[in-house]
Amino acid sequence: MAPRFATYFHVHLVSDSTGETLNAMAKAVVARFDGVIPIEHIYALVRSRKQLERVLQEIEDHPGVVLHTIVDRDLRAELEEGCRRLDMPTIAALDPLVAALSRYLGATLTSRVGAQHALDNDYFNRIEALNYAIAHDDGQSGQNLESADVVLVGVSRTSKTPTCIYLAHRGVRAGNVPLVPGQEPPTGLFRLHKPLVVGLTVSPDRLIQIRRNRLLTLKEDRASSYIAADQVRDETIAARRLFEREGWPTIDVTRRSVEETAAAVLNLLNERRTGKLGAQA
Repeated sequence: MAPRFATYFHVHLVSDSTGETLNAMAKAVVARFDGVIPIEHIYALVRSRKQLERVLQEIEDHPGVVLHTIVDRDLRAELEEGCRRLDMPTIAALDPLVAALSRYLGATLTSRVGAQHALDNDYFNRIEALNYAIAHDDGQSGQNLESADVVLVGVSRTSKTPTCIYLAHRGVRAGNVPLVPGQEPPTGLFRLHKPLVVGLTVSPDRLIQIRRNRLLTLKEDRASSYIAADQVRDETIAARRLFEREGWPTIDVTRRSVEETAAAVLNLLNERRTGKLGAQA
């Protein structure tokens, strides 16, 4: 069977804010297509005609799909007219959702640029949660875990740290405690009341693969119990027994991305708070 070649195309993401929303949307949509690789051109903080003229020139030089979240009516009209002139498809990425919510809520739209990134309480809560995650990574500041929203527990290389950082960006104060062979977990972990303690599990084979890749990045190639099959299997079994004994909910991260693990944690948090399934932002 002949190999299938990838299809490359230019996608222009035009935003009057940071461009994070567009970038995430584009990645999510493109992931639905096999063998398609976007060449991304990101234009953030586009808020003047002069900036927009440069964007249109770049679009003309590299024809492709144009996605935008421009709020200002004049700039938006100029961008869309420019794309029509160049015969480039342009999509106002948020329009369908905004229109549906407007009809449902009966609310008027704000024309304030970058409204989603205002320095409000949510913003400062996220910064505080990020500082907390960094200060309480890998069992640091262990005596202050009671102030966390969630504490992740697991053996080495079960994505505890990146999951905590991701949760922090959602305003969740998350700490994590590693399970180290031959060492007892800190006693304070078993006396927590406020935080939700979640155990992260992983298959031994997957864990060995992850750890071996980690050693390669550190240029460490000597034999080690860190990747010995019997040692890894014992670690994962001991971790599962601990989680079961303590009655902590568990998440198997074997085939989960960090985003999927964080979403599962948010679901558990929301279920604990409300008694209902489904995460709330």
